[in-house]
Amino acid sequence: MRGVGGGSVCWRGMGTDTATEDVLREWAPQVLGVLVRRYGQFDACEDAVQEALLAAAVQWPEEGVPANPRGWLITVASRRLTDQIRSEQARRRREETVALMEPPPLEDPEDSPATGADDTLTLLFLCCHPALSPASQVALTLRAVGGLTTAEIARAFLVPEATMAQRISRAKQRIKATGAQFDMPPEAERAERLNAILHVLYLIFNEGYTASSGTELVRADLTAEALRLTRQVHRLLPGDGEVAGLLALMLLTEARRPARTRDDGSLVPLAEQDRALWLRGPLDEGIALVTETLARSALGPYQLQAAIAAVHAEASDAADTDWPQILALYDLLARVSPNPVVTLNHAVAVAMVKGPGAGLDLLKTLENDDRVSGGHRLDAVRAHLLEMSGDLAAARAAYETAARRATSFPEQRYLLARAGNLPQGPC
Repeated sequence: MRGVGGGSVCWRGMGTDTATEDVLREWAPQVLGVLVRRYGQFDACEDAVQEALLAAAVQWPEEGVPANPRGWLITVASRRLTDQIRSEQARRRREETVALMEPPPLEDPEDSPATGADDTLTLLFLCCHPALSPASQVALTLRAVGGLTTAEIARAFLVPEATMAQRISRAKQRIKATGAQFDMPPEAERAERLNAILHVLYLIFNEGYTASSGTELVRADLTAEALRLTRQVHRLLPGDGEVAGLLALMLLTEARRPARTRDDGSLVPLAEQDRALWLRGPLDEGIALVTETLARSALGPYQLQAAIAAVHAEASDAADTDWPQILALYDLLARVSPNPVVTLNHAVAVAMVKGPGAGLDLLKTLENDDRVSGGHRLDAVRAHLLEMSGDLAAARAAYETAARRATSFPEQRYLLARAGNLPQGPC
């Protein structure tokens, strides 16, 4: 949120209680949607909404949450926007501009919680505009729809705040340059644009669940935000199988989080996790979503990934895992959505069913793929399969290579520990 002088102001941690913060998170995207729909000027409206959130964070803990929080936020943000327009256009047509931009009264039926349209999905379509890069889509979604401040987003992705501010500003300007309107995209474009939204939410969740860099393995604030936003999309599009599949995948994956790290923060792989620590609520909800979705929807990549996660969740322990079923699902996923990450996981499933040699053969298809050949994951999977095959010296070397390439400290420590448990010379 921009404050005086263009700095960033964080409305969380200002004495805001949890109930107030939840209300602000719920209404922020809808308030922004109302303003953009009414006034246009996405950039100016977003700043006005952030100012209204700050005012609420200061006033509501002392004065109480108003009976119509959405209307309160719309009124305050509209006044902020009007003040800004008055200032910017003070030298030309002041009276006409002020008259046109006067905010509606709080009791305007359009702004009441009972009758107001939920613009969250429209706002997500705008933030995930195809003219933006995935990184910009993620940043703008977290800012405009998630309600995170620039400083919070920068901390989550371990970049300087000024860098993130520039990224968000460029994204807003890019949207403005395209002439995009605050409307749902045409029916012919909607499916592709929805895929972009789901991809952004998937990226946010994955960055939170396994941080790509830094000292912490998990960033719970990002996983929670991805789940919250995906629940909103599922509420707005309850019949979409891929939306339900993505929500199920997140729930089933998030359920494992308590078992993924030891007390010292070190990583625990899936096969070694204490499944008694898995969260039963998200597991049951995720499995139910998968069961319902597979029965009524055409299969898509998120549904298939959720089905794989459900097979893992239904196993009482690692030895009880139905690997043939997982392999069949990966065979299908590789046809529906071929990509290097799918191939990496597919290779593990192949190794578990057909032997490590077959898995290593599949990995060879990725050796010249620039998308993964320079990262650590290909070497990490190769090391695991080499260890399974009994080639311990080669496995150790591959673990060490993967550790050098990893940018997450917990993953580095895990890979080095695996290497350290294997002999250095020929066996």
